[in-house]
Amino acid sequence: MRYEVIVIGAGMVGTSIAWHLQKNNSNVLLLDKKLPGSETSYGNAGLIQREAIHTHPFPRQLTEMIRVLPNQGTDIRYRIPAILRYHQALLQYWKYSTPASVKKIESEWQTLIEHCTSEHQTMISASGADELITRDGWLQLHRSEETFKEAQASAIDARNQGVEHNVLNLEQLKAMEPRANFDGFVGAIHWLNSWQVSNPSSLVKAYAKNFQEMQGTIKETDVKEIVQDAEGWKIITDKDTYYSDKLVIAAGPWSNDLIKPLGYNLPLFPMRGYHQHFKVTEKNTIHHSMFDMDKGFVMGPMQQGIRITTGAEMTTMNAPKNFGQLQTVLKLAKKILPLEDAVESEAWAGSRPCMPDMKPVIGPADKHDKLWFAFGHSHQGFTLGPMTGRLVEEMIHEKPLLVDLAPFSAQRFSN
Repeated sequence: MRYEVIVIGAGMVGTSIAWHLQKNNSNVLLLDKKLPGSETSYGNAGLIQREAIHTHPFPRQLTEMIRVLPNQGTDIRYRIPAILRYHQALLQYWKYSTPASVKKIESEWQTLIEHCTSEHQTMISASGADELITRDGWLQLHRSEETFKEAQASAIDARNQGVEHNVLNLEQLKAMEPRANFDGFVGAIHWLNSWQVSNPSSLVKAYAKNFQEMQGTIKETDVKEIVQDAEGWKIITDKDTYYSDKLVIAAGPWSNDLIKPLGYNLPLFPMRGYHQHFKVTEKNTIHHSMFDMDKGFVMGPMQQGIRITTGAEMTTMNAPKNFGQLQTVLKLAKKILPLEDAVESEAWAGSRPCMPDMKPVIGPADKHDKLWFAFGHSHQGFTLGPMTGRLVEEMIHEKPLLVDLAPFSAQRFSN
């Protein structure tokens, strides 16, 4: 059977692309080595982050670099083999992180973020997944008066971008989450129009199920080779060979492995995150996800339990798990909430796909016709999946684009 479009990658981004294409009368095949919602989309912090209008630049201040260098932080850690392997991408990352560059990058980034909740809502409604969503925001906790004041000033500026917030003192914070111990904190920002998802994997699965209900096809298979011929695309997998007129690569941190044989080598690098769940009790029940801004970890209420999610670890895709960062985070988290019984015997780990200029790649390939890329969303693939899906569908079907995609072109790295 021949498909109009094959999408490789069944995370939030790939599933959303397939959904939008199928909804607009395409005949779509979604391929991945694991079923939708089984990889990075399974393990994130479960937030649709309307407030995420700022990127995460490479540290450039000397004090910040000195802080990171000992490699004992809770927000960021690194491994030397990864630094050596991805040194060129990291050098670009450092260059893109000047204040002037970041200002321009964020103005482009914000054109995507501003549509994240509305685009999710379209898919949530169609998929009947509303029970997974809570729309009363999340809490950004601060231990330092200095960072708290900076966050308040930034939040006021963010109102111009449609981001809503409240500033909470300690008494208000304790009233919202009476089970938590906020000793050592000075206050919080309550981001009001960002959403919580009680099971990120289930949301992706709901989108995938709706895609199948629209007669879309999903195959769990490992792609071995991609070939373009006069008739279109041939995708050779470990189980079968599939044919299509058009092809979209949306495989997150695995995307470069798929496109390198076609002559592309984008500066994509992975950043790993860890999480572990703890059983919910009367003593540790919380109603909002809470981000410890100064320590860089998230604790949030999930269907599986209280999920503790680390910051980032710079490592290679196949490196063995290192739970040192998570163990340090758990010591801090257990001072905030009584976390006693872990749900899993071993913590989860997964990788996020990052680009050195902190923006995803969304657009056509330059060496092949009828080939599109959609990856590199860093920490925000879960947030931006539906928006990306809409844009890829608009490109493929030559519709007017909701936003200008020139800043996200793969060709921006060709020089």
